Amino acid sequence: MESTRNDDVIVIGGGVVGLTTAVVLAERGLRVRVWTRDPVERTTSAVAGGLWWPYRIEPEARVAAWSLRSLAVYQELARRPAETGVRLVDGVQGQSRREELGPWADQVPGLRAATPEEFAGTGLWARLPLIDMTAHLPWLRARLTRAGGVVEERTVTALAEAEAPVVVNCTGLGARDLVPDPQVRPVRGQLVEVENPGITTWLAAIAPDGEMAYFFPHPGRLVLGGTAEEDAWSTEPDPAVAEAIVRRCAALRPEIADARVLAHRVGLRPARDAVRLERESPRAADLEPGRVLVHNYGHGGAGVTVAWGCAEEAAGLAFPAA
Repeated sequence: MESTRNDDVIVIGGGVVGLTTAVVLAERGLRVRVWTRDPVERTTSAVAGGLWWPYRIEPEARVAAWSLRSLAVYQELARRPAETGVRLVDGVQGQSRREELGPWADQVPGLRAATPEEFAGTGLWARLPLIDMTAHLPWLRARLTRAGGVVEERTVTALAEAEAPVVVNCTGLGARDLVPDPQVRPVRGQLVEVENPGITTWLAAIAPDGEMAYFFPHPGRLVLGGTAEEDAWSTEPDPAVAEAIVRRCAALRPEIADARVLAHRVGLRPARDAVRLERESPRAADLEPGRVLVHNYGHGGAGVTVAWGCAEEAAGLAFPAA
């Protein structure tokens, strides 16, 4: 594809959705700039536990297609885990049954009922991509750079500031004010990182006290979670919540109780009744006629899960003939 200027596309947002979208566009021959308010390593995506699984995201039919496309990409990236941060790891979705999932589950290799030895209760065993965001986000940025793209730290207060023929809005929670879109709201997630006492599998389940609990083994640490607090804006870790997270996870794996705490993390998931992935009229966004605006936000707790599928669809909306 022949480029017309040095900024064919501006992607606003430097989280996993924005970077992945920028990579897809740049590797199709476009000249791409990413504008991100925060450094890539300090975006909401950097806090994600990183397990591939459709979670808190709609609409179901489109999510299934996006998720399965992303699954295929992650399975390939898992061939180079040290480079990409993507590994295939065994684990259990507790309190889950196959018949409760959509048709997409038929295409998840090896998905089966967990045995009593694997989980004390009903659950599903699967070997899924587990993405270490501390490695994956810098890898995406480097891949974008190799394709000729640029990442710039810049705060955007209006979509019209992005003076490029094509603008892709991947601002997540920021879309609430930028678009503006009052449907976007935060779902607060708090995590605790501890030294791994030797756990090699992941688990996401309901703890004995009825609250959500999960742990994900990443290089050098075990990530414990979590919370899903609707409309909560605080990004400060709550010590009482952290203690409860450790307690719930230790109820499932007792060795976690004595693990040394390494860090506390908080992220605000950009929730919406449904992902907004569509091309909008420039006039509706106060852009000049002839320009293209594509929205790609509202992925809730599953931005990692759908990133590649959404990126490819966004690229197709921006450049239908590409």
